Amino acid sequence: MTTPAHPTEPQATRPASRPLGVAAIGYAFMGKAHSNAWRNVASFFDVPAFEQKVLVGRDATAVADAAAKYGWAESTTDWRTVITRDDIDIVDICAPGWMHAEIAVAALEAGKHVLVEKPLANTLAEAELMTAAAAKARAKGVQSMIGFNYRRVPALALAKELIAEGRLGTVRHVRTAYLQDWLADAQAPMTWRLRKETAGSGALGDIASHAIDQVLYLLGDQVTEVSGRLNTFVNQRPGKGGMEEVTVDDAAWATLSLASGAVASVEVSRVASGRKNSLQIEVYGDKGTILFDLESLNELGFLDATAPVREQGFRRILVNEPEHPYLAAWWPQGHIIGWEHTFTHQVRDFLTAIKDGTQPSPSFEEGLNVQYILNAVEESAAAKSALVQLPSPTPSAGTTTPQGA
Repeated sequence: MTTPAHPTEPQATRPASRPLGVAAIGYAFMGKAHSNAWRNVASFFDVPAFEQKVLVGRDATAVADAAAKYGWAESTTDWRTVITRDDIDIVDICAPGWMHAEIAVAALEAGKHVLVEKPLANTLAEAELMTAAAAKARAKGVQSMIGFNYRRVPALALAKELIAEGRLGTVRHVRTAYLQDWLADAQAPMTWRLRKETAGSGALGDIASHAIDQVLYLLGDQVTEVSGRLNTFVNQRPGKGGMEEVTVDDAAWATLSLASGAVASVEVSRVASGRKNSLQIEVYGDKGTILFDLESLNELGFLDATAPVREQGFRRILVNEPEHPYLAAWWPQGHIIGWEHTFTHQVRDFLTAIKDGTQPSPSFEEGLNVQYILNAVEESAAAKSALVQLPSPTPSAGTTTPQGA
């Protein structure tokens, strides 16, 4: 449910005629994806007026070039100064995970609405700190959201609708596999994503966080028990000064017991040769089944098991109709959209929540729940796949995702 918000200090003092000022922190992979969304969202969706004020990065020359390319009015290397500016109302954090907690807490305390990339943080303690800051800020009308962008894939939003409508009946089990191959080559170079001190974890935090969030999102369920395993197949990779130790996982596996009685399996890998960005989701109920693969993100497989046996079979739904979530804003029927559109939908929903004074989803509480599960997978793996009980879920400030155009 969404909860009404009280006016924030910045909202109360910001002239109604002034657009919301947006600052983005980070200009690499995620910064580019988010910038594309900010640049395009108002061209397709009815959102409150805003301005791309400033892009923040560590390299002055590189961030200035990125700002000019991505549509930001200015650039800087000092995020601390940015979050104190009166003309900044929204802070979009696209920096690496080890920076999330410090920036998010400071921005929330400064009265800025915060959007932060997943996972919420590198450690459970940091995630708890961020969630507490978000709850305190929310009481003053300051909104916050974590960027699980695959909730905004129209086919997955449709899948959630079908499950909620009871089209699958009682869900018994879920299979998820998020597979990539960008580290399949043992000579692929060392990056910050392969160091625990900067990345927190490897495939587990990077892509299992998406898979686990989808289980929770699609089913509206909670994880009660976890068994997991981690593995690093390439223990050293070439760095600037020679070979360096890889201190995170290349792949992870988990079995999740859910409060409803359903069971979910999660498999993730960044060394799966031939898989470029394949998030596969299968949801099996006693009345039907849903199939999805991110590499065909405009398609949803659906089986109606209540039809006569002689008529049963999976059918392909091309999710491109105006009646499908988000798609009325885009192209004529049959004209597919892409991965980048999920970020545009995400920004649309965030801006709409700010305008309406409602808590957007996924909230930091929802992000923290995912963090508990990731932490439990690590605990289980360290104990030879022992079962780990999950604490009761953190009460969520918002569990609905605004959809449509």
